[in-house]
Amino acid sequence: MAAVSLVRCERGFARDAAPDWMRQELRTGTTIMAVEFDGGVVIGADSRTTTGAYIANRVTDKLTPIHERIFCCRSGSAADTQAISDAVTYQLGFHSIELDEPPLVQTAANLFREMCYRYREELMAGIIVAGWDKRRGGQVYTVPVGGMLTRQPVSVGGSGSSYIYGYVDSNYRAHMSKEECLQFTAQGGHGVCVRACVRMCACACVCVCVRALKCVLLCPALSLAMERDGSSGGVVRLAVISEHGVERRVVAGNQLPSFSAI
Repeated sequence: MAAVSLVRCERGFARDAAPDWMRQELRTGTTIMAVEFDGGVVIGADSRTTTGAYIANRVTDKLTPIHERIFCCRSGSAADTQAISDAVTYQLGFHSIELDEPPLVQTAANLFREMCYRYREELMAGIIVAGWDKRRGGQVYTVPVGGMLTRQPVSVGGSGSSYIYGYVDSNYRAHMSKEECLQFTAQGGHGVCVRACVRMCACACVCVCVRALKCVLLCPALSLAMERDGSSGGVVRLAVISEHGVERRVVAGNQLPSFSAI
């Protein structure tokens, strides 16, 4: 009996003595953003994943494909958001097979809303669902923690979003073009990005064709948040979703501008 108690005490001591980052769950920290334009949507996110004060991953992909022209941007607990995304992808795949046509973006958003609301006491997940369908064109839906659902022309989320609401309010204009949305989300300075054409196969695998190209990129909105928010950082990942498919871009961290003067 004493031996069992000793083992339990040793295990408890080891758990209490563990550093903070070993006792914290993985969180995407995060700054995520989505903007509608005439003909599609532009989505973007940083790439930092944290465990407490420890940076667990510097190049996380927080732009998750749900279907051929539907993506979600994830913020909150990494485990929770990945599990929800996998479940919605599975359900939406069956729904598409039954309809024999691509699903609606609103349908995907409602699946996220239903799951986030049903398990609102257990989950820590903030989701932005964005995509294009032939019925309503480009759409952005926000599903914050708690499971509410609302459609917005522009949406920001994550811990870094509080730093850029003023920038978004003062710079966003309705009915912007694709180029204006890219400039609003990420445009300016000289750099190299990676463009990927993504398509979803019938077997639910993602086929990616990547080619490098020279771009003129600067990331005002996301870079402003990454500059001030300790839980946001790494590279900037972008995706343009339209009738013609998905175009993905990556802006390296050393290509991002610095804004802070103090």
